[in-house]
Parts: sequence; C-alpha cells; structure tokens
Amino acid sequence: MARIKASELNLKERLVHVGRTAKVVKGGKRFGFSAIVVVGDGNGYIGVGLGKAREVSLAISKGTEDARKNIVKVSVLKGTVPHISIGKYGAASVMLKPASPGTGLIAGGGVRAVLESAGIHDILTKSHGSQNPHNIVKATLRALQTCNDPLSVARRRGMSLQELFAGGPLTSSDVQSPKLEISSN
Repeated sequence: MARIKASELNLKERLVHVGRTAKVVKGGKRFGFSAIVVVGDGNGYIGVGLGKAREVSLAISKGTEDARKNIVKVSVLKGTVPHISIGKYGAASVMLKPASPGTGLIAGGGVRAVLESAGIHDILTKSHGSQNPHNIVKATLRALQTCNDPLSVARRRGMSLQELFAGGPLTSSDVQSPKLEISSN
C-alpha cells in the first residue's frame, strides 16, 4: 500500500489531550508533558500522534509531526460510516453506528475529535471500558479502519454494485461521491 503524503493534503490539527507527569528530584519537581494530536483533512484522511516533551508546545509539535507520519484513509459515506463497527484498543472499546442526515455528531472527547477530523457529521457512538484518551482515540481509529464501502466490497467479490445490492438504489456514480447513504430495507 502506498504511503499517504501529508504535504499533499490540507490537514487541520486538533489537540485531544495534554497529560502532565512529575518526577520528584533533589531540587524539586521536573514536569513532563504528553500530547495526543489528531490531524485530518475532513475528507476521509486522518492521522493520530503522540508527542512527549518537557514543554507543552514541544509536545504538541511532536504529536502533530507523529500524526502526519501516520495518516490513513477511512470510508466516509454521505457524512457517516457505511455500517456499524466496533474498535478495541487496550481496555477501551468504541462502537460507531451510522445515522441519518441531520442527526449530528453524537460523541464526546477523543471520539469526537477523530470523527470531526475525518469529516464525519452524522453518527452515533458509544464508548465502553477504559476512558483513557490514548486508548479511546486509537480504538476509534481502529473502528473507522474496519469500515468497508460498498464499492470496495463489490470489487473484492468480483461483482457490480447492482449485483451486490440485487437491483438496490446504488450506482457506481453514487459510491464515488462522498455523499452516499446506504438504506437498510
């Protein structure tokens, strides 16, 4: 798989969480900071990064650099995900469920940051288990990566979209557009 070049995309960064640690030494305390950063173009390309440093601004810049190195393409169909998916990372579990247009982004914290950066506007989410922002963000990314759009499924099976949906409402011109909704009959 070809690596996605961040320089070719119009990426926007979002800071998800800044953590502070303290090490007690002879002269007092030494603080360290970690920052979780999400970058995305709002059109299906998204990256997550972690940066650590002695200063907040350095941690954020390192996290942004890491996120730009780890960009992936996710399926976004008409502002939502193609189907229900569950992503797990560590003790965190995130469920993503497609929603009809106008529903809005029903998510909080790290899940919201990842979904907004990916360009998803209508979705229902639920997180279970650990509420650690590191694990929540990575679980959300895994859930997005497991989603398959109808065109890729049809190609993998060697079928046309009409055969896949048995005369359903979709055509190949609908799928290439990011504004596709899969109706469940």
